[in-house]
Amino acid sequence: MKVLELKSKASKENKLFYDVCSRIYSEDQTYIPHIKSDIEKIFDERKNKRFQNGMAKRWVFLDDKGNAFGRIAAFYEDKNEKRWGGWGFYECVNDPTLSKTVIETAESWLKNHKCKTIQAPINFGSRDSYWGLLISSSSMPSYRENYNPSYYQSQIETLGYERDIEQTTYQITHATFQAERFIKIAQRTMGNNAYDFRNLEFSNLSKYVKDFVTIYNEAWAFHEDFTPLTHDELYKEFKEMKPAMLKELAVFAYHEERPIGFYVNILELNEIFKYFNGQLTLWNKLRFLLSKNRIKRARGIIFGIVPDFHNKGVEAGLIMKTNELVKKVKQLKTMELAWIGDFNPKMLSMLKALGAELTKVHHTYKKKISF
Repeated sequence: MKVLELKSKASKENKLFYDVCSRIYSEDQTYIPHIKSDIEKIFDERKNKRFQNGMAKRWVFLDDKGNAFGRIAAFYEDKNEKRWGGWGFYECVNDPTLSKTVIETAESWLKNHKCKTIQAPINFGSRDSYWGLLISSSSMPSYRENYNPSYYQSQIETLGYERDIEQTTYQITHATFQAERFIKIAQRTMGNNAYDFRNLEFSNLSKYVKDFVTIYNEAWAFHEDFTPLTHDELYKEFKEMKPAMLKELAVFAYHEERPIGFYVNILELNEIFKYFNGQLTLWNKLRFLLSKNRIKRARGIIFGIVPDFHNKGVEAGLIMKTNELVKKVKQLKTMELAWIGDFNPKMLSMLKALGAELTKVHHTYKKKISF
């Protein structure tokens, strides 16, 4: 066995990092390769701000014949006077001994960098991408969503990892949406002139990015690992996401012009990207632009309300306004809302009452390191 550390984007080891997936998923018709350029941005010190306060490392593992059988990435970040460590982008053949070697390589590196707790599998970036282990699914893998063989669960849990967060994904269609249950609740806000619900206007993108940052930084401040957003970094992300967005898919809530909530969706890119084999070439970008009006699913990537407006009907107002706008987009048949953590029981309860169907479960694990 040989362990290779990735050191440059153009290296042979970098190619092997992706070749592992070809071996693991060669017989899996459901698997959709991640876009390689998306992953490479995460490990590019010039593009990922987390390198300002942290580090990341990747490895590929070869058998005696030189074939790649596993890969993993480990990373840590210093924030809020604490060092946060984790690993992700894990792939390995169905062999407990080999998987133990792969995971313990990441653990050893994290331990050497004084990480006391490990989260896994996670991303060296935002939670809405590549986060959590897939436990069950009844729908296609979504864009930037982890998709894993079932045996990964035992490989991870056998090594002492315990579930930290259960993340659930729900979907809803026009036929299953129980609108009548929420009309009265939504009317408390939608019928009150002090409240306003608006969809995103790309012509005034800077204003909506500013409002998003304001809401996000208030709504997520209570999370222990919270990192504030800035206007410039988010503006760049919104510009990059624009081809995957429709103005009807991003709704903002205001109270007397104060930004208090948002519900942001994007088109489900994997409906097109599944044909690209992980390559977002110039030709594939053109193919996407020519085909995106055939995408039938939208994916909710973030839903947030500032704390002092919880339980005032804003949640229902955002959903009803989004539903009203989506009905005008004839191509869309299904809405998916992902990353609903088990620490948010009110949202889970609301989705069930709306008629949403549970389609996926992911687990984020945690393990304490002994020194």
